[in-house]
Amino acid sequence: MTAIIEFDQVSKYYGDVPVLKNINLRVDEGDVVGVIGPSGAGKSTLLRVVNQLEQHQSGTLRIAGETVEAKAGSRELALLRAKVGMVFQNFNLWPHLSVLDNIMTGPRCVLGLPRQEAETRALALLERVGLKAFSDKYPGQLSGGQQQRVAIARALAMKPRVMLFDEATSALDPALVGEVLEVMTQLALERMTMLVVTHEMRFARQVANRIVFMAGGEILEEGPPVTFFSAPQHPIARKFVSKVHG
Repeated sequence: MTAIIEFDQVSKYYGDVPVLKNINLRVDEGDVVGVIGPSGAGKSTLLRVVNQLEQHQSGTLRIAGETVEAKAGSRELALLRAKVGMVFQNFNLWPHLSVLDNIMTGPRCVLGLPRQEAETRALALLERVGLKAFSDKYPGQLSGGQQQRVAIARALAMKPRVMLFDEATSALDPALVGEVLEVMTQLALERMTMLVVTHEMRFARQVANRIVFMAGGEILEEGPPVTFFSAPQHPIARKFVSKVHG
């Protein structure tokens, strides 16, 4: 299998406070890894280190075989992020740009695609997420679920090697969660490599091929969903599973 993400003894600190402690994790091409755990476990920081929104202080991180040593604002960092699509909790769309322009900007500015090619790609992705008719709308005219689907299309427009989802449904009204999970499920069926921080346990159980359980900045347990949810080994994991199933 081809490793897309490799953490080797990666640690991250805020001042003297460790938020990631000696993380060892490998995500292979086609993997869908669900990252779960209590609040403050370091799950979102794990994702932010992957695309270097946060820099780690020790250990080695590799993306698609390349060691990550990019500096903020560098061309190397921009190219790294082109390989790593990220979908945030709060959409992070540009409010002054149309839906179409939100999706086209990355491919044009970072990848150098001509406008026509970028537009063709963007429209195809909007059709894929069921929003082609909304291409001329602005984010403020869309529901939260629609905005998140645009955010997914925007990330996919860069043709990333891996997609990161940071609690992609937690800011949505319950009625809108399903439409976003449906798009994510379809991506998983298409063998998109995905690292998904989620509190949607049903999604994690049914769609992920591996569960990573974090607490206190550490990976305490890792394994197939059926094994983890039926018989977690670590006492903190057992307590967590009993609570979410209770």
